[in-house]
Amino acid sequence: MSPDHPAAPRPTGRLSRRRLLVTSALAAVASLATGSRAAPVRADGADDAAYQRAFDEALAADKNVRRHTTAGREFLYRPRQLLAADADAQRVTAWLRALGHAVIAGDGFAGVTRLLFDRETDVPALVAKLRDPQQWPGQPVPKAQPHHVLLGLGNIMGNPGSPPSAGIALAPPDPNRLGEGSGVTVGICDTGMWRQAGGYHPQWLGAAYLPEADDEDPLYVHTDVLAPQGGHGTFVAGVVRQAAPGVRVDPEQALTATGLGDEASVVAAMARLAPAVSVVNLSLGGFTQGDQPSLPLANAVAALPTTSAVVAAAGNAGTSRPIWPAALSRVVAVAAVSQGSAGVLPATYSGYGPWVDVCAVGERTSTYVEGQLPLPGRPTRQFHGYAAWAGTSFATAHVSGRLTALMTAGGLSADAARLALLAAPRWHPDYGVLVG
Repeated sequence: MSPDHPAAPRPTGRLSRRRLLVTSALAAVASLATGSRAAPVRADGADDAAYQRAFDEALAADKNVRRHTTAGREFLYRPRQLLAADADAQRVTAWLRALGHAVIAGDGFAGVTRLLFDRETDVPALVAKLRDPQQWPGQPVPKAQPHHVLLGLGNIMGNPGSPPSAGIALAPPDPNRLGEGSGVTVGICDTGMWRQAGGYHPQWLGAAYLPEADDEDPLYVHTDVLAPQGGHGTFVAGVVRQAAPGVRVDPEQALTATGLGDEASVVAAMARLAPAVSVVNLSLGGFTQGDQPSLPLANAVAALPTTSAVVAAAGNAGTSRPIWPAALSRVVAVAAVSQGSAGVLPATYSGYGPWVDVCAVGERTSTYVEGQLPLPGRPTRQFHGYAAWAGTSFATAHVSGRLTALMTAGGLSADAARLALLAAPRWHPDYGVLVG
């Protein structure tokens, strides 16, 4: 079962991203004028701005997040922490103490040692010095980095910059497609799963996973008021199952319901995945200092069985700057496209670049939760189990599901299916293979 490709002429390397986006904008206007429902279009960005403001307020209130704000180099990190490769930890510790920093070794994970400062410290400045070869004459430069927070600066990473809206109920799974993904398990490291997901969505999620207490999405700020990213993991699970109705899922909590995580929380979620998991879905990620690969995420991916596959979101910041872990060479990086009256076009919010491997439609309707989402200065949104949402998170979930369908159709391992998928012609150099 190969990924679908549109019958209409596809973009090629001669068609620039700028022209693609101009075409996309024109198609959006045409779709709005004709009342097309294929590609939802917002008349204004007031709700988007309010949604982002709600997240920014939650982020500002979090005392365990710091912003590095150099233009074009922004990232988020944990204060008073520095990560060093295990082999370099003693050398880095000695260097820091020689500069007068009181630092101790904390718990390690995925091949890195967490070095803890006793007071607020400019961690990015120290990392920049540590990476300077002049600091290490006659020695290899140690591997060191901040402890990155995994979300996209400017847009919620693991979540699009637009809020979910109430969606229509899904039709039951097609009985003729229940073989797609059968016998395969996708690990979903996300916000977790709604406690009532199986009972509320019996045909889509009821028998698709084993409920466990530590996998539960906390969802609510209080009563039935949803946190900005509450229900994201439940939505992702529904998209995976729509792409392959026979697949099972293993949800693990890597992000809070606000949408915050870090390298340690993602590595820990990956470590809790059941042995049966062969495809790991990471609808999350983040920018890093100097755009260098994340040491712990690279180590965690490298430690997975060679027959497995990892699929991750390319981000929603509308930039070519690499997002990690998506940009790791073994990970399938997924961008988003939109399906409109003019055909398939890039989603303006999507990450892009030669590091992107595949793309898929980012606008989806899926299983969701019960609750209300207040937006500052805007009407409160009410949800009753289904939502419509857009973002690379959901393009990623679709690709994970289709990858399992490719596995069952061809009797392939997840890695073999990944290689077969990537062997198809690229839809565009900056967006990779189009997965239908």
